[in-house]
This record gives sequence, C-alpha cells and structure tokens, in this order.
Amino acid sequence: MTVLLRPRRLRTNPAMRRLVAETRLHARDLVLPMFVKEGIDAPHPIASMPGVVQHSEASFPGAVREALAAGVGGIMLFGIPAVRDAAGSAGTDPDGVLQRALRTARSIVDSEVAAGTSQGLVVMADTCLDEFTDHGHCGVLDDQGRVDNDATLPVYAAMAVEQARAGADVVAPSGMMDGQVAVIRDALDDAGFGDVAILAYSAKYASAFYGPFREAVDSALQGDRRTYQMDAANGREGEREADIDLAEGADMVMVKPAGSYLDVLARVAERSDVPVAAYQVSGEYAMIEAAAANGWIDRRGAILESVLGIRRAGANVVLTYWATEIAAWLAADA
Repeated sequence: MTVLLRPRRLRTNPAMRRLVAETRLHARDLVLPMFVKEGIDAPHPIASMPGVVQHSEASFPGAVREALAAGVGGIMLFGIPAVRDAAGSAGTDPDGVLQRALRTARSIVDSEVAAGTSQGLVVMADTCLDEFTDHGHCGVLDDQGRVDNDATLPVYAAMAVEQARAGADVVAPSGMMDGQVAVIRDALDDAGFGDVAILAYSAKYASAFYGPFREAVDSALQGDRRTYQMDAANGREGEREADIDLAEGADMVMVKPAGSYLDVLARVAERSDVPVAAYQVSGEYAMIEAAAANGWIDRRGAILESVLGIRRAGANVVLTYWATEIAAWLAADA
C-alpha cells in the first residue's frame, strides 16, 4: 500500500513542530487583570482563584513591576472601594482607589521606560460601576430597581475621563450599556484625551463562569445581569454588538468569556478591522486550577493549550490571570 499524503512528517520532532506552528504565544499579547482593594494592608487571597489576590495599595506596585519585567503586554485594573453607594460615586472620584492605582501604575511604567529598564506595558482601566455600587449592578437604577441605560451613560463618560486623567492608556467599558462607546469617545475627546483608546467589551455574555470574579471584587450583586449582558444562546447578536461598537469608534473590541464563546470570537475577528481581545474569565481560571490541584490534568499544559486556543480562534489580545506566569514560561523556553 502506498500512502501518498503524510501530514505526520511535519510533527516528527519539537523543532519541526515549532517551525510550522500556525499560532504562537507571545508575552506581549497578554494582559493581566489586577484587583486593588482600598483599606487593606496586605494582599488578600481570593479563595476561588488560587494564586490570585486582592492587592493592597502597598503590594500593588510590586505586581506591576513583576508584570513589566516579564514583558506582559498590558494590565487591566479593577478597584474595590471601602465604601459603596447606589450611584457608584467612588468610581468617578478623582482620588478613588482605581484612580490612585492608575496613577501608581502610570508612574512605575513611565519611570522604568525612562530608565531604559523596560519597554513598558499598556495601562488599562475597567470602566464600569459594578465594583462601586452597593447593589452590584453595572449601572444606576431607576425607581423600579431596573438598570437605567441612558442615565448610566454620563456616569461612564465621567469615569472614563477621570481614568484618563489618572494615566490610563485604555479605558474599557464593560457594562454593556447601549451607546457607551460613543458617549465615552465624545467625553474623552472633549476633555483633551483624544489619544486614549477604548477597548469595548462588545460581546459580553451573562455567564456562570463569572462566579469567582464576584468574590474577587466583593460584589454586592443580588439577582443577575441578564437584562443587559448577552444571552448565551445568541451568536449573531455578538457580531451585531461588535459592529455597533466599531461604528461608535471602538479602538478594540472584546468577546467575554473566551472559552465558551470561541465561535463568536472567530466570527467577530473575521469581520473586525481593529484588534480583537478575549477575556479568559475567573471561572475558566478556577476550573483549570481546581483540576490541576486534584492531579486530574497537567496544569502548565492545560493553561498553555487554553490560551493558545483563544489566540487560534482570532484573539489578538488575551486577558488572563496567568499572564505573568505564562510570560515567564515563554521566556524560559525561548
């Protein structure tokens, strides 16, 4: 018997497999989400996300420097205030915890770049109210307890401007309010921040995989966010949401979660003329960590395969809690 086609020739050894790899991981493609909590004096472990912490304002600078040294492409900052209210006013406070963290990160990055010790990283800020409201929703509520889309938009605009003033390179509206990108773009431009980019959480699904994140930000949410986050049954709707954000001026678009929505990610990447990001969310992280801790899977192999799959589906940028660790592995293997 003569076998004419032998694809296995390109798998014969590690050098051959590296040579013909269609998709590659680079540290610069990764963004590390980080939590900074007001009022604590030491990092606080997040039980459902082993290895991830709520940083104190004292421990946070060291984590930024570690990410810089590893060559990670960016950091995404989330602030956890000591006091919350219905309007989420800590989110727009010029001296709120998120703005203080942004100023700290900006100073560290700029200093290391000026000293020639780093090529820098992109400082990103989550632009949403859920960490700051006492009800845990991503917007302000009307008198019937429903999220008021149009009343929330000016709050997002004010938030984005304060984040830009504090040093954010990128603001990232994640609340899934209709019109959020357009109003933020106008506000940034009017305030003189025309160079600050918008990473729109365009196709953000109401997902069971966000559970550990709620612990990470001490969420006060009662109920769910299904009236504004997307239904898991819908793929075309994710494309439509991305199209709307692109038309409103988004500089990058995102699909979240990543792992359960690789089909949506691929379709958005196919139609987008801007970079596409995907967020490997807390539940995806927790599942791999739990399975690895039980000896059921190879931890490093599963982490790398999961992120490689997100990149292969079309993500230019991957937000992952393993960003710094993966970057160190890649450097060691280079």
